[in-house]
Amino acid sequence: MEREITIAHSPDADDAFMFYALAKEKVRREGLRVRHVMADIESLNQSAEEGKYEITAISYHAYAYLQDRYRILPVGSSLGEGCGPLVVGARAASPEELAGKRIAIPGEKTTAHLALRLYQPEFEPVFVHFDRVGKSVLDGETDFGVLIHEGQVTYGDEGLFKVIDLGEWWLEETDLPLPLGANAIRRDLSGEDACMMTGLIRESIQYALDHREEALSYALDFGRGVDQDRGDRFVEMYVNPYTIDLGEKGKRAVASLLGRAHEKGLIPNAPLLDF
Repeated sequence: MEREITIAHSPDADDAFMFYALAKEKVRREGLRVRHVMADIESLNQSAEEGKYEITAISYHAYAYLQDRYRILPVGSSLGEGCGPLVVGARAASPEELAGKRIAIPGEKTTAHLALRLYQPEFEPVFVHFDRVGKSVLDGETDFGVLIHEGQVTYGDEGLFKVIDLGEWWLEETDLPLPLGANAIRRDLSGEDACMMTGLIRESIQYALDHREEALSYALDFGRGVDQDRGDRFVEMYVNPYTIDLGEKGKRAVASLLGRAHEKGLIPNAPLLDF
């Protein structure tokens, strides 16, 4: 009898690239059927509060509120090495101008929100769906906005101006990559299940890297209009060696992000990092 495990992830080019081989059954395990659910990252953060899916993408910020229910898998994370959520405005502006302003944020528990709080704690957040951030800035509803996903490579087309890349700032601050999203597994699943799914997801990512053109063609269907060159650039930003395995440096980056957030009172609990 076939067993089913659900993997929930975002419908973004980098996640689609990672899970291409699993979605198309290029890699599989006998007796196991993987069901894919796609939703934006803040919706997945909220679903994880209910423990809805066995394996789910979550923001590292959200993990601080979910660590009693989920563990982080050492595979499938998105870490930006000198790149990350992008603060933009409708005009050229300096980062110092962010203080006290209304800033569009793509979800309360996103790492974009946490990273901006670490950089500049004094601002008024306006929580909007991730694909409305740019419009809210251009329409004058907010002073600035934080872009995630493909908006980081297409913002100029919309007439937006870069204020600061929070991944660049974090690298200068810590000499570490910025942990953005993780794959997490519910704690009621066994260690055997965690090992099996870690191996399966790693195989899926490796297949995509080994068959890049094939996987990228599939991923661009989820790229919200980005062309192949920019889609490839975006995938390369967030599907990298840390995605295959967090490793010691990746784990240090997670510990640094959540540790600093806890010290500053931005998250309620000290991080429990049992990968």
